[in-house]
Amino acid sequence: MFGSTAWPLVRFSETLPMIHRLQREMNRLFSELSEFTTVEFPPINIWSGENEIIVKAELPGIDPEKIDISVTGDTFVIAGKREIPPLRDNETYHRQERFSGDFKRSFRLPFQVDTSRVEAKYEKGVLTVILPRTEAEKPKKIAVKTE
Repeated sequence: MFGSTAWPLVRFSETLPMIHRLQREMNRLFSELSEFTTVEFPPINIWSGENEIIVKAELPGIDPEKIDISVTGDTFVIAGKREIPPLRDNETYHRQERFSGDFKRSFRLPFQVDTSRVEAKYEKGVLTVILPRTEAEKPKKIAVKTE
């Protein structure tokens, strides 16, 4: 009665550890892939000098009028919308990698910014924002007195 069905159960039980190992490896592979496919938009570089912070954001194809920049305290926020024209009725995407829709990113800055002197320039799809340090935040040289 069990003679013909026992062999496949034994063989399956021998392959079960291999199946579990394969599943773990596949989960690890897809986990690593997701790290590379997650991309924030827009890509941004931020660096600071002694008296200012510079922000560069890649925003190709975005109307500069649809970009909002704000600074509150030590937080910089950039938001906007990228609109891609819809396809016509007889067109179909074969691949779509360009992001469309609303975006918003915020960053904590290393010091307070003088918001009255912030400058922003959009050129060839790259937004450059210069955020000057407030006078109160600038390092002050202190003279040492001698007697």
